[in-house]
Amino acid sequence: MNILHIDASASDSAVSHTRRLSSELVERLETAYPGATIVYRDLVANQLPHVDMTIRHAWTADSTGDIKLAETMSRSKALVDELKAADVVVVGSPMYNFTVPSTLKAWVDHVAIAGQTFRYTAEGPRGLLSGKVYLVLSSGGIYSKGPFAAYDHLSTYLEAIFSFLGILDVEVIRAEGIAYGPEQDQAAMANAAQRIEAIVA
Repeated sequence: MNILHIDASASDSAVSHTRRLSSELVERLETAYPGATIVYRDLVANQLPHVDMTIRHAWTADSTGDIKLAETMSRSKALVDELKAADVVVVGSPMYNFTVPSTLKAWVDHVAIAGQTFRYTAEGPRGLLSGKVYLVLSSGGIYSKGPFAAYDHLSTYLEAIFSFLGILDVEVIRAEGIAYGPEQDQAAMANAAQRIEAIVA
């Protein structure tokens, strides 16, 4: 069992809801699957550059003679290889302005590579990956239902991306409404923790 654990919260683990919850989930998975290999990627501590056309050239041209292309290729390939090797991916991400943090978007741009994680066919794009994804998400408001559900471009985007890459087994764990006061914050975390417990059980 290979587990890829990704954290995208700009807050540290002392205050980040998603860092605490994603760590709890990974710990429980590690207990459930003794000997599991954990690869951890903190997208804030080790930020990726936003991509430009360099990444396309790096994957489609001979980059050995160009230092910048070679560096881009090496970085992207390492991320792609991590994702390909993962049986389970755990993504911890808060909602920033209704969508993913830019650090997580940069990671997506480094791994969504035609010919590597998906390919184009006569019938349209086809994902090349498989496995399981857990999305551990938090938001100040409530966006999974109700009048602001249309504002959720966090879970919908991530589910679409992983589906596009071929991973159709995606489970979402939410801590919602954490900005509505201490009681709601605690209730949201407790509900998310119960969900994690039920999933692993």
